Amino acid sequence: MLPLRRLHFCLCLPLLLPLPAAPAPAPAPAPRTDWAACRRLSRELSRLVVTLKEPLQVLEEVDLSEKDPKNWPPRIRCSDACDPSTLDTNNTRCLRRIFQGLQHYRDLLGSDIFTARRLPRLEATLDQLLALVQQEHSCPHRHSMAPSEAWAHPLLQHLALQRLQSFTTIMSRVFTHSASPR
Repeated sequence: MLPLRRLHFCLCLPLLLPLPAAPAPAPAPAPRTDWAACRRLSRELSRLVVTLKEPLQVLEEVDLSEKDPKNWPPRIRCSDACDPSTLDTNNTRCLRRIFQGLQHYRDLLGSDIFTARRLPRLEATLDQLLALVQQEHSCPHRHSMAPSEAWAHPLLQHLALQRLQSFTTIMSRVFTHSASPR
């Protein structure tokens, strides 16, 4: 009788135990950055910025600078890990900085500074590049630009486009390295 009880206990025990949890589904792989498309768009952006004509001839020779580095727009710095050796192993920090810079310049182009001088091809290229980089590295907040005085718009446009040109030059180098076959 004792073996029969043990058998009965062994057969009923699984019914008393909680069911094992279903295995958690594997997380979907993060979208991968399309480096070749980023390289193509960053080159196009650089080309567009360089070919823009300054509407006020006197500003062509002007080099504006700010004394307060805290107010500078996002720049690609050494600490952003955009160097080739780091990009090959971990590009998250670099792409996040590139996204911040692109978003900043896109916001500038949509601000009152450029109301009288829309640059639709530049804006469209920036939007396409933002969409590619945003897949993995988007930031939820956007900064709105404070209104500026109308008399300052040409100077602010000049400064913004100068900085955008510098930013796109470095960004293009990052994307060119990352898109090259290894």
